[in-house]
Amino acid sequence: MRAVAGRARLHYEAGRLYDDARLVPVRAPHLEMDAAASGLPARRGVVDAVALRLRFSDPALHARLMPGDPVQRLVFEWLEQLRVESLAPAEMPGMRRNVERHYRDWSDAYFGSGAAESRLGRLIFALSQIVWTRLSARPLPEDIADFVQSTYQRLTPVLGPAFIGIRRHRRDQARFARYALDIAREIARRIEIEVETAPEPRRQRAGARLLALDFDDEAEGASPSSAGMATWRADSVAAVRYRVFTTRYDQECQAADLVRGELLRVYRARLDRRIVSQGVNQHRLVRALRAVLAQPQCEGWDFGQEAGVVDGRRLSQLVSSPGERRIFRTNRVVPVVSVAATLLIDCSGSMRAAMELTAVMVDVLMRALEQAGAVTEILGFTTAAWNGGRAREDWLAMGRPSHPGRLSEVRHLVFKAAGTDWHRARRPLAALLKNDLLREGVDGEAVDWACARLRRSDAARRLLVVFSDGCPMDTATSRANGDFYLDDHLREVVARNTRQHGIDICGVGVGVDLGTVYPRALAVDVAQGLDNAVFDAFVRLVDRRRR
Repeated sequence: MRAVAGRARLHYEAGRLYDDARLVPVRAPHLEMDAAASGLPARRGVVDAVALRLRFSDPALHARLMPGDPVQRLVFEWLEQLRVESLAPAEMPGMRRNVERHYRDWSDAYFGSGAAESRLGRLIFALSQIVWTRLSARPLPEDIADFVQSTYQRLTPVLGPAFIGIRRHRRDQARFARYALDIAREIARRIEIEVETAPEPRRQRAGARLLALDFDDEAEGASPSSAGMATWRADSVAAVRYRVFTTRYDQECQAADLVRGELLRVYRARLDRRIVSQGVNQHRLVRALRAVLAQPQCEGWDFGQEAGVVDGRRLSQLVSSPGERRIFRTNRVVPVVSVAATLLIDCSGSMRAAMELTAVMVDVLMRALEQAGAVTEILGFTTAAWNGGRAREDWLAMGRPSHPGRLSEVRHLVFKAAGTDWHRARRPLAALLKNDLLREGVDGEAVDWACARLRRSDAARRLLVVFSDGCPMDTATSRANGDFYLDDHLREVVARNTRQHGIDICGVGVGVDLGTVYPRALAVDVAQGLDNAVFDAFVRLVDRRRR
């Protein structure tokens, strides 16, 4: 795939295609694939089809010609994908077989599922078959050819020239697009008539069963058909560039200011009792961290050595004592810890059950890192309200514009600033135990914020450790932009700060594995408590020599 597309950083993660950290959307229903359930032939077909799209389709031209109507967009996207699949090079017969087999398998699955029995289902299915056989010059199976014949006869008087044009100009994207747009407009017109004249129950079934046509709907998504096509909407919307609807209600505040002083003292005492009960060997942890964080640094010279660089000031000794050998000097190398470490805590509601032990772990690590010579900062992130709060209300008042971006009141919490002594930070850190602070989480912006603060440090190494129990969760944003919108932004932020700013970003999964998001990750089962083995694993996590 990388060779055909000419992109060295293409890779699959969790069944989704990325170019470095950027999601490559798969915008054709027949390419939707369940990575866990699909066999090797299906995966080969999808990979080859996407590679052909990346090689033969100009994304800028495609975006410029893209129609605004959601149904037209669906058809236009699909036709462009079928066009590039018909261009599989003759010198790559294996690729041509993979692509054709995958399309035929998808067609059989959709046809056999009963999804094509409705008038709308028949129209869309027939269109894809007509276009595919025109572009590939391959015959349809007899049962499918019989099934789509009547639809083809109804479409030909209007779309006959367009069907001829897409075959003739399949190697010219711009000319092909003219005919593809004609087809998209006509299909959209017919679907609109069918939906408007259908009874309400049937209309609902059509929207849920056909394809993900409602690009601009804020609903959580149509029910997937048995042919597995309805997730297309989420992927398409998730590929939109990340943006923020409003920052008017965003906050950055000291965590201690959000909790009454007396309550903080109670929380601190409770946290201290839990720390004692864990029995962690603090001195051992400090030594281990110092060993992996320290880097050799020259601090002057050691004189009077028997090997090394000649010390000109001692040459006279060689004249007076020819046997003298201590006329050299060597660099004095000492281990120095020059590290700025930020511990970023996911303060979402799902962390509530595990937050006390997470706070214990962060407290122990804060002290150990400081005693080992690192400068630490403890940050957290949550939202100031559930389900978007005032940001979502503003969006609703504006008429729900499509793809609004992040719809929430983010709240970034400072438990310990970089210049604060760890003794003074013990009390603010206890604010983690206040359940009212735990709401939702926008992880990508929080990681960006923490990295921006880290970049102020002139330390030789800048380290960010994120403590979280899973993917970002902000209900209003996900409903309005797609299920993967926040996940994709988090991946992009992590990759950008790692690559451009040289920040070491690690993830500590609280009961989960965060390895699909962070370059290095550690899964911790806090239900089993925190013993020395957990902290030994953390030491290995931040050890650069183990990459």
